[in-house]
Amino acid sequence: MFENLTDRLSHTLRSITGKARLSEDNIKDALRDVRKALLEADVALPVVKLFIDQVRSRALGQQISKALNPGQQFIKIVEKELVEMMGQANESLNLAQQPPAIVLMAGLQGAGKTTSVAKLAKFLKEREKKKVLVVSVDIYRPAAIQQLQTLAAEVGAEFFPSTTEQKPVDIARAAIDHAKRQFFDVVIVDTAGRLHIDNELMTEIQDLHAAIKPVETLFVIDAMIGQDAVNTAKAFNDALPLTGVILTKADGDARGGAALSVRHITGKPIKFLGMGEKVDALEPFHPDRIASRILGMGDVLSLIEQVERTIDKEKADKLIKKVNKGQKFDLEDLRDQLQQMHNMGGLTSMLDKLPGMGNMAQMAQSSNMNKQFKTMEAIIGSMTPDERRNPDDLTSSRKRRITLGSGTQIQDLNRLLKQHKQMAKMMGKMKGGGMAKMMRGIGGALPGGMGGMPPGGMPPRR
Repeated sequence: MFENLTDRLSHTLRSITGKARLSEDNIKDALRDVRKALLEADVALPVVKLFIDQVRSRALGQQISKALNPGQQFIKIVEKELVEMMGQANESLNLAQQPPAIVLMAGLQGAGKTTSVAKLAKFLKEREKKKVLVVSVDIYRPAAIQQLQTLAAEVGAEFFPSTTEQKPVDIARAAIDHAKRQFFDVVIVDTAGRLHIDNELMTEIQDLHAAIKPVETLFVIDAMIGQDAVNTAKAFNDALPLTGVILTKADGDARGGAALSVRHITGKPIKFLGMGEKVDALEPFHPDRIASRILGMGDVLSLIEQVERTIDKEKADKLIKKVNKGQKFDLEDLRDQLQQMHNMGGLTSMLDKLPGMGNMAQMAQSSNMNKQFKTMEAIIGSMTPDERRNPDDLTSSRKRRITLGSGTQIQDLNRLLKQHKQMAKMMGKMKGGGMAKMMRGIGGALPGGMGGMPPGGMPPRR
């Protein structure tokens, strides 16, 4: 998400960073580029106009900080305005009421509403320690009810059954009564979607809202619909007292304009970002962190939180002890590291959150590095435990058996063995605290050389 916008803004802001002072002329040039970048990112025109006016006003009337040069000051202003546009800070769900707290999910068909219900249930269960009940009142699509039942089982939330013969209000009331008797903390109600906004949809959901009085009414919207997001958001906001927005498929949109527009149009905070198909791919929306990512400054806080949630601490501690003792880094260890990275959303997801690494994330994506990692995992999975521990002893016949078993080629296996040797060598340097040495060599050990990256982690100068 935001790749195109990040590229354009990075180029524009670099051109102004070296300026000795901020003048009307150089601000005008920079703002023209910023305006174009925002429009190309599908940000709504009224939002772009307001943003540009605010940045211009602040930049021209700004007392330059002694700690920053004028160009840096301009970047700081742009960052601050991006944060303002998206809502200052993360706003969590307001669940502080007599249980069960009722959460109503609204949105068009295909926006990812049912998947978001399951993701939110998992989020509340694991991070907020809530007992969650989910129910579908989509009486028009039996498949939607079945889908929610399947997803609920996957995330460990209880599913309240419903049928297409029932009325939405009756289903919701029965689910809430059940939740009260069984002491559930939260009930999430998945409503019916339509392929377009119509009066029938709005009347039904308004009646449902009036009957169950949810504490949170969340509007689920597909980040990839671009400018149409504005019209859809406005229609739902006029019909319902929304309390927040969930922006789905954010990982598939290189522009990100919906995230910058929806808050301004609805006046309601974006509370979550859906960042993939997996049921744990839901992130709280932090405007300051997103602004930092847009400007190529990374999002280290989110990365740290992601590591804490997903990393297998037992395996990590085992590897650290092994390295400190000077023991050999084998293919079992490499497979564990690949799986840990996969659990965190892959290499591109990690690089995207590191300062100044946005371009490298794109390089990793374009070179299909995640696919290469899957190939490596498949090869290691086809080996015996003894072969994983002693890869140097692999004979030609064993190599043929491994590649046949993993559906790969001999050159894939040889490439893996070469990369493993480089990593094992670097791990050996870590014994004496040589982390810096290891980091200098890591670029060369990654699949494909990281798109031509030399050791040291920086792309070559053109």
